[in-house]
Amino acid sequence: MGNGRDHGGGLDAAIARWGGDRAGWLDLSTGINPVAYPTDGLSKDAWTALPDAGAFERLERAARAFWNVPDEAEILPAAGASALIARLPQLCETGAVAIERPTYNEHEAAFAASGWTVSGKEGANAQVAVHPNNPDGRIWGADEITAPFAVIDESFCDIAPDASLIRLAADEGRVVLKSFGKFWGLAGLRLGFAIARPEVLAPMRDMLGPWQVSGPALEIGARALTDTGWATETRLRLQADAVRLDALMQGHGARVVGGTTLFRLYEVDRADDWQARLAKGHVWSRIFPYSDRWLRLGLPHPDAWGQLEAAL
Repeated sequence: MGNGRDHGGGLDAAIARWGGDRAGWLDLSTGINPVAYPTDGLSKDAWTALPDAGAFERLERAARAFWNVPDEAEILPAAGASALIARLPQLCETGAVAIERPTYNEHEAAFAASGWTVSGKEGANAQVAVHPNNPDGRIWGADEITAPFAVIDESFCDIAPDASLIRLAADEGRVVLKSFGKFWGLAGLRLGFAIARPEVLAPMRDMLGPWQVSGPALEIGARALTDTGWATETRLRLQADAVRLDALMQGHGARVVGGTTLFRLYEVDRADDWQARLAKGHVWSRIFPYSDRWLRLGLPHPDAWGQLEAAL
């Protein structure tokens, strides 16, 4: 992302060190569904026309039904959840924000850039809850969301819709984030959603301006969010593959410490040694600057399990 913060990815650097080319590498450093939603059959207008109000309405209608969005809440789509995260701290008066670490670090970076201080929950006037949390998969309860302004990041929650806290989007000072890239496997499409009461989202709408989502993203998003059969089948496949990955890693001495069905978190003896070992087999993994024993793996594509097994 070019901002110096710790993320998955970085495959180019791995290739430079261990050789090969991008096509020959298995990138498990992110928590993105390896079997993406199909994107063929786009209309010509999706590419050539400025997105019209009808395209936005179709996407927002599909999102409202898919996520059971409360009537009191509005839906604001944007070019990726990160575009929303960068602006969220500007929605209320600067102060102290409670962010429980470890978690996805873009939230803390965005609040810090807007002059906020990070603190414990006591006395904080804002709070961030990544739900399920990245990287350990922690699930939050509604009673833990206590600050006057709270961001509930549900970027990975589509694997467990029953756990969603979307009902809180009807409450004052609550923003629920949804990411399209993870569950549908289309990170490059850049589509995310902020869901909250209209008065909360109004400043954000002004910041983003018109046509904040591309025509192809509007069309693919609306199609995917109405395809509940695909979503159901995908959840079952991810669940089975997560069990398979755990068994494989445990067989090589790793211990499961958390995760979701899109990524698994393991405790190992030396995370950097494990990453190097896997990289020699052209499998890229995720390690963390705050733990020398945590290793995170996304799920392999169904055709790529042999490469992971060989690297191990």
